[in-house]
Amino acid sequence: MAGKFLKLFSPLVKIMPEVRQPQREVTFKQKFIWTMVALVIYIVMSNIPLYGVNIAESQDYFYWLRVILASHRGMLTELGIGPIVTAGLIMQLLNGSKLINVNMADPYDRAMFSGTQKVLSMILTVFNAIAYLFGGAFGPVEDIGLINGTLIFIQLFVAGIIIILLDELLQKGWGIGSGVSLFIAAGVAGQIFWNIFNFIEADEGIPRGILIAFFSVLFDGNPETTLADIFVREQLPSIIGGITTLIIFVIVIWFESARIEIPLQYKGYSGFKGKYPIKLLYVSNIPVILVNALYANFLFFGQMLAGPDSVLRGGGADFWIDLIGTFTTEQAQTGGGGTRLIPTGGLIYFFTPPQGLGQLIGDPVRAIIYLAIFIVLCVYLGRVWVEVSGLAPRDVAAQILDSGMQIPGFRSSEKIIRRILKRYIPVLVVLNGIIIALLSFFADSLGALTSGTGLLIAIGITHQYAETISKELAAAQYPGMRGLLGMD
Repeated sequence: MAGKFLKLFSPLVKIMPEVRQPQREVTFKQKFIWTMVALVIYIVMSNIPLYGVNIAESQDYFYWLRVILASHRGMLTELGIGPIVTAGLIMQLLNGSKLINVNMADPYDRAMFSGTQKVLSMILTVFNAIAYLFGGAFGPVEDIGLINGTLIFIQLFVAGIIIILLDELLQKGWGIGSGVSLFIAAGVAGQIFWNIFNFIEADEGIPRGILIAFFSVLFDGNPETTLADIFVREQLPSIIGGITTLIIFVIVIWFESARIEIPLQYKGYSGFKGKYPIKLLYVSNIPVILVNALYANFLFFGQMLAGPDSVLRGGGADFWIDLIGTFTTEQAQTGGGGTRLIPTGGLIYFFTPPQGLGQLIGDPVRAIIYLAIFIVLCVYLGRVWVEVSGLAPRDVAAQILDSGMQIPGFRSSEKIIRRILKRYIPVLVVLNGIIIALLSFFADSLGALTSGTGLLIAIGITHQYAETISKELAAAQYPGMRGLLGMD
């Protein structure tokens, strides 16, 4: 039975809007259509401005993490998937650390766990919307006014509910994958496209998009501009950034394809054999998403508490506030204007990656500390995710036995299979965390066409979608394989 924590949320879970589980088999074609519908709705919302917001007077608190959070400044998707991911992170940490009592084998406990996570997502949506308003993200509170502030809050809250329901729609079997993954991949793809084909000129008169800039410099006939001018560009797409993006793409695809295969055979049919693949990147990009959800909240509240306009400054505690972070204000180049805060010191400074070779060479100590923290968090949260998401050795062993298969040469025992899997899975989780942390770090430091974390997430999600589609097609052709494929 559910513990006291989940029962506390029971009254709220009952009144939450809900997407019902499909009562019939949903075909692959129908899943594809529902997935596209969810994506189109999100894209439309991402292009509808918030009524009552003057972006030119706003402060962009989530500048560093907008792509990862599928957030769009000044639009209905201002909060993006932040509340969903944060709520999921909190619930997973509580469950993984055994602070709450949840039996995932019990349908009621599972339903209460997901329902509580949805309630927490809505609470965080409300909290973030209020924090945005009073933190000056949309301009000074006194300039917004009560009516405009109320309208902005309602828009953010309703948009947050829609995003939560779109994610639930896909996760409950009506679509493919999850809304969180889909929206992140779409945002990263859009940013990469814009950084390649952006024809708007930068200050030096060269187009911002690296491909447009390349041909512009090559054929404009101006001897004062050469390819060296766009080989490395601070805060703008560059040739080295484009090359880095391609190299990271190839490396991640290779890692995603590398796997260990454990031989299997059916218990009653010794001639029928198969393999259970365990990927080198066992938990893929999940640790990166969780770490950046943690960073997003830390950076958001850090900027509010320690920013130049913080109400805490000037009260005699500036020394302690500076330990949280110090910032310089910079004019935003995109998103309709406004300003953003650039960390220059304090703890927050070490939670933001070097942006380009200049910052990497200029402060290598910051880069080393950031990388060390990032690796540790990726490994730890990867291990937590394995324990709570059905990827632990005990869960995989149960899946193999439930599908009617066993490992040749060993007794058909869950304990034995679990012991064999423990030789590989814990090591792969640690390697997974280290590899994705290093790739993300170097992508940021070498100026990839999107954030390093965003690039890794998008590549991993695309690969996962390809695998999910393959599973869906295989299950449609051979329904008996659904258990082995983990689809039941």
